[in-house]
Amino acid sequence: MENDQRQTLGDIRKTRVLKAPIAKVWKAVATAEGIASWWMPNDFEPVVGHEFHLDAGPYGKSPCKITAIEPPHKVAFDWGKDWTLTFELKELTDGQTEFTLIHGGWDEDQATEFGEPHVVVRERMSQGWAGIVEKMAGLIEG
Repeated sequence: MENDQRQTLGDIRKTRVLKAPIAKVWKAVATAEGIASWWMPNDFEPVVGHEFHLDAGPYGKSPCKITAIEPPHKVAFDWGKDWTLTFELKELTDGQTEFTLIHGGWDEDQATEFGEPHVVVRERMSQGWAGIVEKMAGLIEG
């Protein structure tokens, strides 16, 4: 019964309507250069099964593996030992695109590779993603 009570932490979700066509947003989320412009240097390739790394500076290179590529609507990959990251794009009217970032894999009983509890890191990452998505929006819309 005790295991049934265990709670996983909810996904971090950040949604933003971008004043840009879906093709432009796709380039920002589905190419190594695009991702590096608003997030981290990487050796991403939009191929399911491709293993790549995000260069997290002082935290080192984080291993990732592409799990889904559905141009121009979805990119998903495993990140590190526990997390999943998904970028979803939805074409709107007037040349706009709805971008949703979903960061999953949070568990209150788990810790990161660096020994920090998911509960602590999740809150910090949620706040960090808000700023990162705004940075991406500024680059795409600018």
